[in-house]
Amino acid sequence: MITEQQVLAALSQVQDPDLGRDLVSLNMIQDLQIEGKKIRFKIVLTTPACPVKDAMQQACINAIHMMVDPTAEVEIQMESRTTSRRQDNRVILPDVKNIIAVASGKGGVGKSTISTNLALAIAQRGAKVGLMDADIYGPSIPIMLGLKGERPRMAQVQGRPMIVPILRFGIEVMSIGLLVDEKQAVIWRGPMASSAVRQFMTDIYWGALDYLVIDLPPGTGDIHLTLVQQVPLTGAIVVTTPQDVALADARKALGMFNTPQIKVPVVGVVENMAYFSPPDLPDRKYYLFGKEGGKKLAEEFDVPFLGQIPIVENIREGGDIGVPAMVSDDEISRKAFEAFADQTIRSIAKLNASLQPA
Repeated sequence: MITEQQVLAALSQVQDPDLGRDLVSLNMIQDLQIEGKKIRFKIVLTTPACPVKDAMQQACINAIHMMVDPTAEVEIQMESRTTSRRQDNRVILPDVKNIIAVASGKGGVGKSTISTNLALAIAQRGAKVGLMDADIYGPSIPIMLGLKGERPRMAQVQGRPMIVPILRFGIEVMSIGLLVDEKQAVIWRGPMASSAVRQFMTDIYWGALDYLVIDLPPGTGDIHLTLVQQVPLTGAIVVTTPQDVALADARKALGMFNTPQIKVPVVGVVENMAYFSPPDLPDRKYYLFGKEGGKKLAEEFDVPFLGQIPIVENIREGGDIGVPAMVSDDEISRKAFEAFADQTIRSIAKLNASLQPA
């Protein structure tokens, strides 16, 4: 008779390549059932973006055949469950598992484009995702998502009025640009802008989300401090372009998150506008702004490098007309953002597994 102990002993020899621990100790083996020589169980992955899930599945089958019974019939169901390390009092964004800030030390590096397509790419992998535009003075998310002129609705939630984000392309979206006229300048002092960001956390009904992506304004000012002091951030992504001018400011953003009084984990660095590939020569790369500056920056600060996003005309055109790259037919752009999103999800899963609860 095949026993549960035998099967678990065999599966304990299979490791998750990202977390460096075996599947049994990580509690990734669930619903184990044994009927004679038939063995059924689930592998619950920490991320839907696991690049070796097929290899992991085959490794489990091989381990059972080698250590338990070579004639066993093994049936494995692969699932994914978003992890979280939140253990706060759940007053702020109570049903959001992971809160990710997207930052840059300067403007003009395409941070909003990165935030928008990251949120869309993660949502397309089956997660529930929200996108918060915290750039109070220069909100661009409504334009990028084709939401110009639209207004969110109000709803009663547990006896109090709350604003409901707008659902667009499968993600929940909120921006100050959805509340004010697009021609109206937001002329607020720092405390007023910070207060607006706090209201985005407490007066918006985000509901249950696996990931909330927050598009921060450029720099390292009041809004950033409000966010890191009052919100249980899972981590931050720093956006840069390859040239030295952008890298100098990206270092300041990384330095901000690493300061003792803030100490927010860095999910990684992504390099935007990394190279240009002509549409008729997609395999050729022209490094217009320098080469691999973002990768070298990630190595300098010993943080993950999340990928490179090329300069593609369709990314700019899609942002202008409200059709982001992730919902366009531009395969080059989509593949770049998909690879970036996969690396981001994996990096978050590693942080959740390795760091103390937040």
